[in-house]
Amino acid sequence: MKFPGKRKSKHYFPVNARDPLLQATPQEQEEGSWVVGIDQTLVDIEAKVDDDFLQRYGLSAGHSLVIDDATAEALYNELMRDGLISHQFAGGTIGNTLHNYSVLADDRSVLLGVMCNNIQIGGYAYRYLCNTSSRMDLNFLQGVDGAIGRCFTLIGEQGERTFAISPGLMNQLQADSIPEEVIAGASALVLTSYLVRCQPGEPMPAATLRAIEYAKKHHVPVVLTLGTKYVIQDDPQFWRDFLRDHVSIVAMNEEEAFALTGEQDPLLASNIALDWVDLVLCTAGPTGLYMAGFTEDAFKRNTNHPLLPGAIAEFNQYEFSRAMRHQDCQQPLRIFSHIAPYMGGPEKIMNTNGAGDGALAALLHDITANNFHRQKVPNSSKHARGYLTYSSLAQVCKYANRVSYQVLNQHSPRLMRGLPEREDSLEESYWDR
Repeated sequence: MKFPGKRKSKHYFPVNARDPLLQATPQEQEEGSWVVGIDQTLVDIEAKVDDDFLQRYGLSAGHSLVIDDATAEALYNELMRDGLISHQFAGGTIGNTLHNYSVLADDRSVLLGVMCNNIQIGGYAYRYLCNTSSRMDLNFLQGVDGAIGRCFTLIGEQGERTFAISPGLMNQLQADSIPEEVIAGASALVLTSYLVRCQPGEPMPAATLRAIEYAKKHHVPVVLTLGTKYVIQDDPQFWRDFLRDHVSIVAMNEEEAFALTGEQDPLLASNIALDWVDLVLCTAGPTGLYMAGFTEDAFKRNTNHPLLPGAIAEFNQYEFSRAMRHQDCQQPLRIFSHIAPYMGGPEKIMNTNGAGDGALAALLHDITANNFHRQKVPNSSKHARGYLTYSSLAQVCKYANRVSYQVLNQHSPRLMRGLPEREDSLEESYWDR
């Protein structure tokens, strides 16, 4: 497990230098730290085509259309036959998040979902596996006799992008395929709103609720990323109730926050979301990134950064505090933090898809690192209280912000490598808190 905090020197936990009197118990030696997530497994396929191609498959240039399995298979076979495919990326918001977590932490994550029983070398399912971190555990995937999801991005002669989406069998995950023991030992269960908004008769929603049931039983935090504003704005009250009843941590962007809360200010929207959850991560595009959570009032820590104006005056006053679950606080205090885009944002944004997933991966790394450190150094003063994160809210913001920048600066939503241990472009003091 790589250390998620100060990154100006080698960032591993110093557990090998522990007190020799603190001998690990057999139970501790068997314990691990990981995150588990459920996803609609899909592949993003990009190809350059002419207008005749779009007409043959009944596609409207510049629009997005769901296509049936037979059409998707014929379309894909033609793209492969004529060598038109330029990229095949593993996709899915949770798959991206878990992959990025494993790259950052250099540690295990577990993906639950479906995968083709028969995988053709060079095909889309093969590409999904090739573009996934080797530290991501795929052993619990449920096999299906058919295609996983495919999202075709077809670039026309004038550069216009047309989207053809084929769900395949990506929503056929059965409740019986959810392993209780994997969720019981996890640091977090990561979900997306798409999982409970499927076609009638598809088993994915039931599988998701089974996983949530196991997480509650074993006191594992449930993390929900809202996915898109269109899903949320269809029935905001459903999602408010869902968050209140099932979720500990919510990740969203400013548009999803508005659809959920009716509040356009990301700070106020995050504050409202704390009525339902324990911790909020809200990305706000060029405005930066907000976090909101709870800490014990008696142990709050003042920031030494300038106090920020906003809809909540001096809202970042206690951002050096560590987050706790509301139920673990005797006198819960709401805490907030904000950070502007890292380095002002990339000079050229290569990809906006996945920046929020990258930020969430950083937060998951910090949460799992807290559990890892608790297992390895149980007597540390870091664990005198039931904190949710290893680092302060301000530090988690910095880390999430840095990872988002990295994703924006590349074509794929999945990190190819971990972050540099030293930032040549920053003063050393940037990571001091």
